[in-house]
Amino acid sequence: MDLKVTTLSGDEAGKLKLSDEIFGLEPREDILQRVVRWQLAKKQQGTHKTKGRAEIARTGAKMYKQKGTGRARHSSARAPQFRGGGKAHGPVVRSHAHDLPKKLRALGLKHALSAKAKASDLIVIDDLVASDAKTKAIAANFVKLGLTNALVIGGAELDQNFKRAAANIANIDVLPVQGINVYDILRRGKLVLSKAAIEALEERFK
Repeated sequence: MDLKVTTLSGDEAGKLKLSDEIFGLEPREDILQRVVRWQLAKKQQGTHKTKGRAEIARTGAKMYKQKGTGRARHSSARAPQFRGGGKAHGPVVRSHAHDLPKKLRALGLKHALSAKAKASDLIVIDDLVASDAKTKAIAANFVKLGLTNALVIGGAELDQNFKRAAANIANIDVLPVQGINVYDILRRGKLVLSKAAIEALEERFK
């Protein structure tokens, strides 16, 4: 498939042929959902924790005698039914991460790229370079391009002026090509790729 290439200022800069194996697939929601779920599970800290009855600092002595009181039989005040007792089956510190085959992760990225291409939400820019680190200038360029909510992917090395200038713009994320991922692609409205990023992606999936 052919896609129009523009400059950062919004001028035309020719056309670029994109690989149908990466950008021309029919997106499958089930694959995208599995990859996003895998990513978010890896991001979870898993540090939530409550104290069980064995961890409560409270006497373990029997509350009152077993018989003759007319009340229910109880032993330790650390039991979950008492105020100040331990939590029954509470959360513990653990990892939420689970495995996902490497081939499925790669396929998920292809489907995410194809989904943006199919929805006409993919923009190719010839070079992501700014003369100085001025947010106002980059924000004006993004307005010309119609970018209010976008993920911008550059080459292996990002231009520092561009990166700093775009860092303060709301709903704009800037990543090098090695940081591209399914979750960030789908959470933003538009996907902006530099020519260097497309070359790197096609080399990666060759």
